[in-house]
Amino acid sequence: MPVLEVEDLAVSFRQYSTGLRQTELKVIHGLHLSIEPGEITAVFGASGSGKSLLAHAVLGILPGNATVTGEIRFDGVPLTRERQETLRGREIALVPQSVNYLDPLMRVGKQVEASVCGASRSFRLNSVLEVFKRYKLGPDTAGKFPFQLSGGMARRVLVSTATLSGARLIIADEPTPGLDAEALAEALRLFKQLAQEGCAVMLISHDIEAALQIADKVAVFYAGTTVEVAAAGDFSGDGSRLRHPYTRALWNALPQNKFAPIPGVQPHPNAMPPGCLFAPRCSLATGECAAARPAVREIRGGKVSCLHVT
Repeated sequence: MPVLEVEDLAVSFRQYSTGLRQTELKVIHGLHLSIEPGEITAVFGASGSGKSLLAHAVLGILPGNATVTGEIRFDGVPLTRERQETLRGREIALVPQSVNYLDPLMRVGKQVEASVCGASRSFRLNSVLEVFKRYKLGPDTAGKFPFQLSGGMARRVLVSTATLSGARLIIADEPTPGLDAEALAEALRLFKQLAQEGCAVMLISHDIEAALQIADKVAVFYAGTTVEVAAAGDFSGDGSRLRHPYTRALWNALPQNKFAPIPGVQPHPNAMPPGCLFAPRCSLATGECAAARPAVREIRGGKVSCLHVT
């Protein structure tokens, strides 16, 4: 059974327009995703495609003006707000995008210790020292403040917090930006190790090349929809094993591939086209594509939202 299942997730935000009239801005239209125990699922997509909003929806930390429809299940059971509050920080943990999530006024040992539920103080302290040793952080790290850590050390502290929580689902939201090659390899190794221990890992990233080093599966988002879910091995060669036109274009736009730009831009939530959201930029688009949004289908061992894929 998947640890996490997301089906037809939609998220909209209430906003005020002229004359204090309320409007609904729909930013996620139909996201689909599942993650098995011990699996790393990388989530790719341009800024504004819904990657971080998905993470926040799973964690139950969207702002109060958000409306969520569709279904999110954890261990096969719907993830209600009450369950989210119970599981957050315990069964579901976030490794945030920025190391600024660490409290600048609290020593990092204290911050990591807070993730150990129950038990005695001595047990919690020993747990912190053990996890720091595991991630090659010296025992003196616990007494330091965040500003005294390097970027790589701070990220290892954040991963330590998720590890000690005992979470079965780790959501890593852009955990590798700005890291040098050595720190990047170390961060990827940490997530791979967590998966090998049975955790389900959602790795949200713009760095396709890095994420593919450890990912088992890839979900590609576009304008708040899931356009493709494919095995990581399908991202190879000329991209011919990929299914959706956007995924292939994304792959071929990388410098190590054809470095071919994708014409057009991702639509703004206020100006979504009818039918397939990628149709205005797609060379395969027909009138049928503009009539209705394509359903997600299973094709060649993956999932895709496109009428023309066979």
